[in-house]
Amino acid sequence: MQRLHREPMRGSRCRKGITDEAVARAIAGDQAAYGELVARHTALAHRTAYLLGAGADAGDVVQEAFVKAYRKLGTFRPDADFKPWLLKIVANETKNLHRSRRRRNLMELKLAGVTETVDHDDPGTLVDDSRATLLRALASLPDHDRQVVTCRYLLDLSEAETAQTLGLAKGTVKSRLSRALAKLRPMLEEVAHDR
Repeated sequence: MQRLHREPMRGSRCRKGITDEAVARAIAGDQAAYGELVARHTALAHRTAYLLGAGADAGDVVQEAFVKAYRKLGTFRPDADFKPWLLKIVANETKNLHRSRRRRNLMELKLAGVTETVDHDDPGTLVDDSRATLLRALASLPDHDRQVVTCRYLLDLSEAETAQTLGLAKGTVKSRLSRALAKLRPMLEEVAHDR
């Protein structure tokens, strides 16, 4: 009888025991097990890509990330957690997208802030005004600051998971978070004051 795996509730942490069996089977070549991993992590991977700036291209980024993750399964350390390993690949694919389409993505973020119509393919158009303000403020930060804030606070990753996802030392994550939050505070206070 096949065992069913449930995706953790939103906001809860993945326990190692939930994914280890599927990861081990996927590494051994079981494509159905990799399919389980894809199903379990697609929503988080998509949210990560979108919040790191992929915008409407988040689906393409996630698809490419899962293909690369499948090809790199042999390099996965069995003592590691799958989620931050996968999110690091998603973050790298998003960086690649930024390099090739930086101008277009910045224009999309500006347009998303002033458009009145809802594009159901773009999750950014479904957020309320205060969240849109926060996303615009985040978009104005340098990439390295925006990525750390996004991983830590919008994706609810721990500092260790943020460090692993972005390939940084934990101390670097802490210092970048501190600087980024110091930059965000005046921007958000200014918006709150104007209302």
